Amino acid sequence: MFTGLVLEIGTVARVSPGSDKADIEIHAPKLAPEFELGDSVAINGACQTVVATGKRSFTVEALAETLKKTTLGSLRTGARVNLEPAVTAATPLGGHLVQGHVNETARVESVRQDQENIYFTIEVGETAARYCVAEGSICIDGVSLTVAKLHDRLVTINIIPHTWEATVLVDRQAGDLVNIETDIIARYVERFMEARFAGARGTQGSAESWAVVPGNNA
Repeated sequence: MFTGLVLEIGTVARVSPGSDKADIEIHAPKLAPEFELGDSVAINGACQTVVATGKRSFTVEALAETLKKTTLGSLRTGARVNLEPAVTAATPLGGHLVQGHVNETARVESVRQDQENIYFTIEVGETAARYCVAEGSICIDGVSLTVAKLHDRLVTINIIPHTWEATVLVDRQAGDLVNIETDIIARYVERFMEARFAGARGTQGSAESWAVVPGNNA
C-alpha cells in the first residue's frame, strides 16, 4: 500500500529484457540503502518487488503483465521514475490510499501553465472515467492528485509548482502515456452497490420489496 507521495526521483540504470520479463535496475541513492529483498516499491505508480539491493541502486523484476499494462515496458536507460516505498503503520497518509495496481495507461492531452498554476489534462478510458469525480483523488505515475475538472473522458489536474518539480510529471508532454490508478474506495462502493441491487432484483418486487431487503435502510 502507498499514499502517492514521491520520495525520490530515480534513474533507470539498466534494463535487461527476458522472454517474458525484464530486470530493471534503478539508481536511487536516497532510498536504495533502505530496501531489503522482498520489499515493495512503487515505480511510476506500479508496485514492484525488490529482488536485488545495493548501496546506491536496487533491482526489480517486472513480469509480462506489468510490462504490457503499464509504462514500465517502455523504460529505457536514463529514464527518470517516481519512487515511493510501501507505507508502514507510522507513515503519514499525506496523499490517498494507493495500491500500486495500475488500472490503465492514459494519454496526456495537454500541459498548460498559467503563472503558478500547471493544468495537466489526460484522456482516460471509459472505465477509468467512471471513477473520476471533481475534487476526487487519482494517482498519475504514482503521484496522488486531485481532479480539478472533468469533461467526458478528459481529466484535468491543477498541479502545484512543488509537486510539478519534485516528480517526473515535469518531464511529460502531450502525447506521452502515464500510469493511472483510480480511487479504490469508489470501486469498492460500486461493487457493493451492484451486489445490493442484484439482491433487490432477486426479490422480484418493486419499491416495496426493495424496502424490506435486510440492510437496505442503512
